[in-house]
Amino acid sequence: MGAPHNKNRYGELWNQNRIDESLKILHLLKEYIVLSGGWAWHFMSIPNHIEYKHAHDHKDIDIFVHPKNVAKVMEVLLENSFEKVWTRYDHLYSAENFRRYEKVIAIANEKAFRITIDFFERTDLQTEICNGFTVVSPQMLLRFYSNIHSSDKCWAVIKAKEFLEKGINPIGRKELSEIPK
Repeated sequence: MGAPHNKNRYGELWNQNRIDESLKILHLLKEYIVLSGGWAWHFMSIPNHIEYKHAHDHKDIDIFVHPKNVAKVMEVLLENSFEKVWTRYDHLYSAENFRRYEKVIAIANEKAFRITIDFFERTDLQTEICNGFTVVSPQMLLRFYSNIHSSDKCWAVIKAKEFLEKGINPIGRKELSEIPK
């Protein structure tokens, strides 16, 4: 589980180049993947929201891929200069068949950054279409914070839990990307 947020840091924004570079690869993959984690919450939020660091976790991109699409996703990643990265999880048995791919982005006059894609195989997801992307449904996504995702302190996660407890669908709610009051 994620550490409590330092509220003095609320208002910090994600680097827009990181967001833009992540969106480039996501648009190339969108017909083959299901988004999870921070990017799922991103697309469940209203379009063109402010990219606050504490609203959605954009440190990496978590995707689920149906086994029939694995080869295509790997092909797209490799064609776009992503490389397989070995992790301590690669040799552990997992029903999700985990993989990690990364690409370093170097932009003039800016510190280089890494786009990391955590790639899981799975066939049994409950999904929604949000802003043109397939995402894990909010109810199922919240269950993943006990084993797949760790940033359960993000504003979107907290707000989605509150909405669902009240029987309100959190998709498309501006509160998923707003600084809590």
